[in-house]
Amino acid sequence: MVNISISMNLQWSSPAPRVRTARVAHKRLDSDDQPPAKCARLSADAGDTQGLLGTSPGSPVSPVSSSSPTTHQGPSRIGPFLLLPLTDRESVHSAMNTDTGDEQLCKVFDMGVYQEKIRAYGILPAHENVAGVRDIIIGERRAYVFLDKDFGDMHTLVKSCRRLDEERARRLFRQAAVAVAHCHQAGIVLGDLKLRKFVFADEKRTRVRLESLEDCRVLEDPSDDSMSDTHGCPAYVSPEILSGSAPYSGKMADMWSLGVMLYTMLVGRYPFHDPDPATLFSKIRRGQCCLPEGLSPRAKCLLQSLLRKEPWERLTAGELLDHPWFHQPPSSQEVAPGEQEVSSAEQMVPSFEVEEDEDLFC
Repeated sequence: MVNISISMNLQWSSPAPRVRTARVAHKRLDSDDQPPAKCARLSADAGDTQGLLGTSPGSPVSPVSSSSPTTHQGPSRIGPFLLLPLTDRESVHSAMNTDTGDEQLCKVFDMGVYQEKIRAYGILPAHENVAGVRDIIIGERRAYVFLDKDFGDMHTLVKSCRRLDEERARRLFRQAAVAVAHCHQAGIVLGDLKLRKFVFADEKRTRVRLESLEDCRVLEDPSDDSMSDTHGCPAYVSPEILSGSAPYSGKMADMWSLGVMLYTMLVGRYPFHDPDPATLFSKIRRGQCCLPEGLSPRAKCLLQSLLRKEPWERLTAGELLDHPWFHQPPSSQEVAPGEQEVSSAEQMVPSFEVEEDEDLFC
């Protein structure tokens, strides 16, 4: 195995992870010239055909290739780690450190994009609601980045619960909002924000953290967040991105995506949905969505403050955390008797078929 010296142009504001070159004589994960093998995805179930929770678009991260032309299903080894592909998370592997027994997650990057993908980790101060890099192993053509193990994502939770009551949604969403505010303050725009991006740090699913930073944008000038990139999940994209007429505020686009997240958590479906992309985008451009009567007045106010067509009218991340919805007693009742539950028609995901376009819903 060839030892490679990599120049790391990163300034870590928290204890830097170990960066080491792979020297062990174990089976190499990047020792052949086969094209990358994609991890198998779980087939969508009946609930996904209704438009809430289909499979997400493929990750830009290059998957690990096996030593044979067929997709590798068993564990492989890199350094002290045994890696096993996760079938429901493309390009993500479960990693077991055979020296310590520690369980982590591993993401694999081509060397050409590796440093850019992890750049934000060296800029952002450590925070409990944002995942941090634990270890890095450099191979001949790929870098293996190890992060803390998680216990599922918020997308899966909402899918299983259909929707969350306001008290639980408040506890979880606030942690997501704190993570976004922390990133914005450090000059980092997250871009492709969605429920899948937030995972649980504990088995009880009470502690939330941002799953990764590799798709974010580091602002060269923290005071200028103008962007023209149109990458993202269609269900979460903001009206100004779809207009394509001028640069948009990356931070305000993140705030729109947070509004979509909160709506989905509380109502059980996306605020804008349609199996036809053109129709979906038309609805988003209009920026008008229905707020069910079962939501509390403060929840409605917060959603209306995030899902505003004009970016400058939305709450900033700092203003979001000051909203009264986050600062009410857990036992408070804000809705009239008989309006505690969203009606079954409102909480059900729309019944339309999503086949080729199921990646609209992520």
